[in-house]
Amino acid sequence: MVEAKELKSAIVQDYETGEVLMLAHMNDEALRLTIETKKAHYWSRSRGKLWLKGEVSGNVQIVKDIFIDCDEDAVLLKVKQIGGACHMGYRSCFYRNINGEIVGKKVFDPEEKYGKN
Repeated sequence: MVEAKELKSAIVQDYETGEVLMLAHMNDEALRLTIETKKAHYWSRSRGKLWLKGEVSGNVQIVKDIFIDCDEDAVLLKVKQIGGACHMGYRSCFYRNINGEIVGKKVFDPEEKYGKN
């Protein structure tokens, strides 16, 4: 198994539509908590700590299934997304194309959820 300090890439996908919602990172503890609670937990590289998706915003991810890749260094979470996955207010973090055009759906106002920066 992977050392506790190592991170796995976590691809997050809507379990019904297949839409890719986000990419995050998990350590062993985040994966264990996700399996136990059926709610997505991640390792925040910027904050240097574990976090439960939606603990501030209420935009929780209910985990329906988990797959691990052949090298065991990436996981695929199939989730029921409550609200938006993106902290910018969009359903998916992949809301822009390469030219910067917004193609995704905004589902909440980040200032209402997180306040002004």
